[in-house]
Amino acid sequence: MRKGLLSLFSRRTVFNSRTWCELLYALICLPLAVAGFTLIVTLLSVGVGLAITVVGVFVIAFGLVVARGFGSAYRGLGRNLLGIEVDSPLPHRRRAGLPGWLMDRNGWRAALFLLLQLPVAILSFVFAVVFWAYGLGGLTYWIWQPFLPYQTVHGVRHRGANFGSNYFLDTPGRIAMTAVIGFILVCIAPRIVHGILGIDRAMIRGLLGPTEASKRIASLEQTRAIAVDESAAALRRIERDLHDGAQARLVGLAMSLGMAKEDLDSGDPEALERVRGLVDSAHREAKGTIIDLRDLARGIHPPALDNGLSDALTTLTARAAVPTTLQIDLPERPSPAVETIVYFCTAELLTNAAKHSGAHHASVDVRQASGTVFVRVGDDGAGGAEPGRGGGSGLRGLADRVATVDGTMEIVSPDGGPTQVTIAIPLSRSPGGPA
Repeated sequence: MRKGLLSLFSRRTVFNSRTWCELLYALICLPLAVAGFTLIVTLLSVGVGLAITVVGVFVIAFGLVVARGFGSAYRGLGRNLLGIEVDSPLPHRRRAGLPGWLMDRNGWRAALFLLLQLPVAILSFVFAVVFWAYGLGGLTYWIWQPFLPYQTVHGVRHRGANFGSNYFLDTPGRIAMTAVIGFILVCIAPRIVHGILGIDRAMIRGLLGPTEASKRIASLEQTRAIAVDESAAALRRIERDLHDGAQARLVGLAMSLGMAKEDLDSGDPEALERVRGLVDSAHREAKGTIIDLRDLARGIHPPALDNGLSDALTTLTARAAVPTTLQIDLPERPSPAVETIVYFCTAELLTNAAKHSGAHHASVDVRQASGTVFVRVGDDGAGGAEPGRGGGSGLRGLADRVATVDGTMEIVSPDGGPTQVTIAIPLSRSPGGPA
């Protein structure tokens, strides 16, 4: 019995701030729902009635704008009073003009929400008022019962609330029973209101938030922008490396060969020694240029990947600055894009483990399951790794790179370590070309 009473006060009680927030939501949403229902029905009805004129079209478009405004208000109430986070739908694209306003799906979804919200608001308001009013009234009945007026029934005077014509709550036993019933109602009222408001939560999430299709479009637009920026940055890096490295060496090589040619054409016997020195210098520049171009090509596509990801990661972990164990299980070879991203992400994470975490050991585990490649890179370092921490952009850049192929990156790195970074890349959505 004692456990049962204590359980009534667990989580959702009158002492919980969330209880009062939900009660406030149930009370204020009824007038808000009446206003929203009245406005949207009026505007859409007038708009449809005047649809044969341009005015009706503008009225309908204005109604959708109003519906969006109410939707924003409900999302704010849901966030502040119900504790749910619902992202705003994609903004309306004004470039489409008036037809675009009429085809605004989010506006129509908000209008449907306002039409459905009125009966739901009435239901939640009634349940909240009934349970809380009867609960608090019964719990405090013993306080205000002595102030009730007398009633005479069949020659007997009664002072108290009555059910029917001759059942009065005016005896000590009945007063105590009323207090107990009120106590029970007060205890279960928060749960009842919370359950009823589950309809509001579902409607806010389903009708006022972004759809899965719009989320997908937004994600594709973001990853496309990331891919474009990354490609532009890579081209700028290649241009800079060519200009400052290979091009400068080739200019020096051409100048050395030009001077050697002039000395040979002069016929001066003493020029032979100078020509030999110029040729030696040109030879060194040529070999240096070859090395620069090889390093540049390796940065675009590592030659180790030509033999597959397994051989590339084996070579990478063997040369890592931190002793690293490798486990790899890939029944089929991923696409070149996935292989390149896995390789560069693994290399970056191992570099971070050596430079920033002070790790003594690292591990790399690459597996394929359910059409997804999972890459787990862990180390026993100091931990505390998170995107943007310390002003660095390495981890954020990895997350952006993974997102370009619909992948995700999860970081678990408490202060003091250990650190584990898990990258998941779906095979079915990745592009076929290199990243």
